[in-house]
Amino acid sequence: MISVAVTGAKGRMGSTVVGAVEAADDMRVVAQLDAGDTICPESLGGADVAVDFSTPAVTEANVHALLDAGVHVVVGTTGWTAQSYERVREHAERAGRSVLIAPNFAMSAVLAMKFAQLAAPYFESAEIIEMHHPNKVDAPSGTAIATAKGIAAARHNAGSGAVPDATETDPEGARGARIDGIPVHAVRLRGLTASEEILLGNEGEQLVIRTDSFDRVSFMPGVLLGIRRVGERPGLTVGLDKVMEL
Repeated sequence: MISVAVTGAKGRMGSTVVGAVEAADDMRVVAQLDAGDTICPESLGGADVAVDFSTPAVTEANVHALLDAGVHVVVGTTGWTAQSYERVREHAERAGRSVLIAPNFAMSAVLAMKFAQLAAPYFESAEIIEMHHPNKVDAPSGTAIATAKGIAAARHNAGSGAVPDATETDPEGARGARIDGIPVHAVRLRGLTASEEILLGNEGEQLVIRTDSFDRVSFMPGVLLGIRRVGERPGLTVGLDKVMEL
């Protein structure tokens, strides 16, 4: 049995993680922590792995505290930067523990990101539209950022030029954010959970890759896979695709 602690346990995702772990045959919940709770070996109840679905403002501090407490960590909270990744990487290696940070745990989203990366060098244009519920606190989403970076890296490696865009004036920012040169547009709409459209275009053709999560339970198979395998990869792993060996 894998003993699991959940930080951010009272949130929408955290409570869903608690239910999924409790329903799994090979793991059990030994601690549920939320805002204001101290993270230490005693409060973690002997956990082997901790799952963090807190908020971007506190997730890095939570991960460092969890590593200090001696557990492996699976993270679904977004808002990470290259600098925060590096700090966690160094800490995990120093502590002899493993951390898995995934922008998205839905299998469809992980595969969509991979498909987009494979297709990107063959298309002149690429844009991303990410769509979430209006209670989401960060924009663009971590999934969209990871998708854009993957597309940009694939295009760079293939020697592709910049995506074409003749826009000269955009005082309202209608063309969206630019992540490594890839336009990203964020929608916040009541009724949505999490969706992403990746648009790839050439003269006379378009490829649309779309992923939709209609319920937070869609993330749970990926979370459980992360819990089971996080200890197999020392240090920091970014992306569920690495665990899935795509």
